[in-house]
Amino acid sequence: MLSVNSLKMEFSARPLFADASFVINARDRIALVGKNGAGKSTLLKILAGEQEPTGGTVAKEKDATVGYLPQVMALADETTVIEETEKAFADISKLQERISREEEELSVRTDYESESYMQLVERLSLDTEHFQLVGGQNYRATMERTLQGLGFRREDFQRSTREFSGGWRMRIELAKLLLRQPDLILLDEPTNHLDIESIRWLEQFLAKSPSAVVLVSHDRAFINNVTNRTMEISCGRITDYRVRYDDYVTLRAERREQQLRAYENQQKEIADIKDFIERFRYKPTKAVQVQSRIKQLEKIVPIEVDEVDNASLHLKFPPCQRSGDFPLICEDVRKEYGAHCVFSGVSLALRRGEKVAFVGRNGEGKSTLVKCIMGEIPFDGKLKIGHNVRIGYYAQNQAQLLDGELTVFETIDRVATGDVRLKIRDILGAFMFGGEASDKKVKVLSGGERSRLAMIKLLLEPVNFLILDEPTNHLDMQTKDVLKEALLAFDGTIVLVSHDRYFLDGLAERVYAFADGKVREHIGGIYDYLKQDEQQHMVATMPTREAGEHSAPSKGSMERAAMKERARQLRKAEKALTEAETLIEKLEAEIASLEQKLSTPEGAADAALATAYAALQRELDAAMAHWEHAGEALASLQG
Repeated sequence: MLSVNSLKMEFSARPLFADASFVINARDRIALVGKNGAGKSTLLKILAGEQEPTGGTVAKEKDATVGYLPQVMALADETTVIEETEKAFADISKLQERISREEEELSVRTDYESESYMQLVERLSLDTEHFQLVGGQNYRATMERTLQGLGFRREDFQRSTREFSGGWRMRIELAKLLLRQPDLILLDEPTNHLDIESIRWLEQFLAKSPSAVVLVSHDRAFINNVTNRTMEISCGRITDYRVRYDDYVTLRAERREQQLRAYENQQKEIADIKDFIERFRYKPTKAVQVQSRIKQLEKIVPIEVDEVDNASLHLKFPPCQRSGDFPLICEDVRKEYGAHCVFSGVSLALRRGEKVAFVGRNGEGKSTLVKCIMGEIPFDGKLKIGHNVRIGYYAQNQAQLLDGELTVFETIDRVATGDVRLKIRDILGAFMFGGEASDKKVKVLSGGERSRLAMIKLLLEPVNFLILDEPTNHLDMQTKDVLKEALLAFDGTIVLVSHDRYFLDGLAERVYAFADGKVREHIGGIYDYLKQDEQQHMVATMPTREAGEHSAPSKGSMERAAMKERARQLRKAEKALTEAETLIEKLEAEIASLEQKLSTPEGAADAALATAYAALQRELDAAMAHWEHAGEALASLQG
């Protein structure tokens, strides 16, 4: 479909990549990966024909079509949502208009035997057949399904696009691209403006699409679910791994290990040659051998080792005073904007050390509740922040509060304490502020760079309650791993607003789902919630029987079904309680064993034992909380 030969791209004489050759075949699903600035977005622009390479060629099959969604683009503001989306079917609309004109002309002509009349009939027949082949009769239904899949409600269709934020208008552009069904789809960070439900819909759409796909994304779960081939831009080269991302990570580690061994062997060889040259440079009897070694040295092509990512950097929040048992309690919290109720009846209590996620479609109130917690906006109901709680808050507008006259390094240097001061350069490098970037003034940074800097600043402040609103939006996958490790080790309480499933997996132990003006609690991690949500959605969307097709179930059968369901729920609650009790016994035994070891002089000096002990204590607190919830659920069912 598309062939790339000897591709080269330079910026200000700095090569992004060179001598790149590869082929994109029909139904290929390719993830472009590499550190920020490696040239991923540039390569997409070249493939889309929007940027000329420094050298090489991109050859496309005749009649093959390409659709490209950049990170930023000019958006229309003069139409409704449905009218703007309908532009994807401009060719079908023109065809439909032509058919109407041909039908109208036929209805008034009477020269049935003429050659021009027969030609008109033939044209109408061909156009009507083509219209049916391209799905002209169903395109509006397809368009509405696509918009709803990307998060729009039916009542949004007639609203002006100017009423929507940039993120929602990018969804319209994505819908238009998908509806055109190009042979090759190029997507640059398509999930940045999508919530979990819309991302999952997009995954399913791309899985069924006959188009080839090349995408750039920092959403690990998304690229694992969509792609089957990974192309890495690193050290000015493009390496093709014909596996999905998780497998690529393993293969890349093995490849880098081989590079290191080869590099070390080469360095030893170079050192031996240089040593020989230096020892015998001035001995006439060795002149021939010396010249031979010099030529040998000149012919050696240095082995390059892929950049070392900073995922191995370990960050730890500074210690902070212990908060009260319940850092946050909400009772019947309600928020309205005029006649619009964002949510009502929100009641929740977070225990110290819990890590929870707020999820749901954009606009359902996740960030609004966060603002209520932070006291940024008024609300109805009761909301109490617990004793001795010190909140660390990350939101997009936090980046605007940074001092623009300070450099990146100075901003972090002012909050860093203790041993962390020795690692500032490493920390900045992990968050993509390596080298000269650390000396930039904050006022010249982009919005994404400011957000990353605000995140680093937060990581170094002593807090015991973290509230993070979309913390991963401007981070690459390695940096997200650094942040996730720090949050897993954090012994305080965390509220996470995020649509990144891989990031939330193993981090959030409870999920609060925002939908239809309500906030519902789900015990378990993000994938437990998504599985349950999918099952509920399948039940809700099952086709109902036509009236009269079958008789309504009898009162007795309904009662039996209710009793059967109640018995099932009881068994489930009893099992959950038993499992929680078993886990508590296991953890208490492990803690007792560690306490014995820590009571010895050797154990007391072992930092690893102390860390393991603290982790077990956190697990025990969480297990106790689950046991209480399970007990309450069982008591409620038995009552």
